[in-house]
Amino acid sequence: MNKNETEAILKLLRALDENPQMTQRQLSSHLGLSLGKINFLLRALIDRGLIKSENFKNSKNKLGYLYLLTPGGIEEKARITYRFLKRKTAEYEMLKDEIRRLKEEVALIEDARAGGHKPIKNGLA
Repeated sequence: MNKNETEAILKLLRALDENPQMTQRQLSSHLGLSLGKINFLLRALIDRGLIKSENFKNSKNKLGYLYLLTPGGIEEKARITYRFLKRKTAEYEMLKDEIRRLKEEVALIEDARAGGHKPIKNGLA
């Protein structure tokens, strides 16, 4: 599973956990994924035993599906959430370092301009 698919699965599991009555069309719109992708992911999650679907009658007395996380689905959601948080925290730290370096570089450029000098980088004028 690649990063994008893992993130899509996490978003889908979170959405279903919050509202198991969402239709595939609603999930597609809510998550910004194609209807085909939602269908593919739901089938994969059902096949893996992470969610189960049950029929229910909605407020318009129409038959719909209820997508419920299984105990295994709840555990998998927790595992993916942990890995996602760990990866995003590492990305955040890298971005913080890059922003700090860029600010230092901009400060050097501004100082050099204010003094009428060319900026010095790595000891070169």
